[in-house]
Amino acid sequence: MLIIFDCDGVLVDSEIIASRVDAEHLKKVGYEITPEEVIQRFAGLTSRDIVALIEAELGRPLPEGFLEEQKEELDRRLAAEVQPVPGVFDLLDRLDRTGDPRAIGSNSSGERLRMELEKTRLYDRFAPHIFSAVEVGERKPKPAPDVYLHATEKLGFWPRDTIVVEDSAFGVRAAVAAGCRVVGFTGGAHTWPGHADILTEAGAETVIRRFADLPKVAEALMAWRGLVDQPDGGR
Repeated sequence: MLIIFDCDGVLVDSEIIASRVDAEHLKKVGYEITPEEVIQRFAGLTSRDIVALIEAELGRPLPEGFLEEQKEELDRRLAAEVQPVPGVFDLLDRLDRTGDPRAIGSNSSGERLRMELEKTRLYDRFAPHIFSAVEVGERKPKPAPDVYLHATEKLGFWPRDTIVVEDSAFGVRAAVAAGCRVVGFTGGAHTWPGHADILTEAGAETVIRRFADLPKVAEALMAWRGLVDQPDGGR
């Protein structure tokens, strides 16, 4: 069994920081939005996708240099503030003992992933199996399934033998489209009322809020798949 983790909001508590930076910068250009609204509307999207949606809503382009300024400020804040999501090191220690392989599939750039993972001391726990959707294959970000298909192929697993842990509806849809089993995750600081329902509606088979619950949930999903795959239903 392969386990692929989204990074932002799953392994590192970056979504809460990103939402504050986005809200601050959008207010400066006349688009009023709270950090909570940013999370609920845009979690899991790339900055370019967010800008495209807002420009379509406004009917005008955002000022030149907006993305560059937002990225610079977000990188600065992440480098100073980002922390690992609670429980992740205990989970990785357990995966080390069981020998279950793991990877990361993210919409963030490889450069940002390395910065976040090194800051949180997670980089060496996953390298070299760290995949950026915008840097592999046809470079299509989630909700396209490409990054998950790329990761499963590189590690030699069928998607159906892969568990994906995701905190956003876009990410869940990407994993479902790839044919993976999906566990929604609401253990980050950015979670909100109704978060679990949104992940379930997007296709997550179950939702957890603690990493301590993942091993048993993943084992149960794989066992259930095995029963379903048997022609006689496992009887």
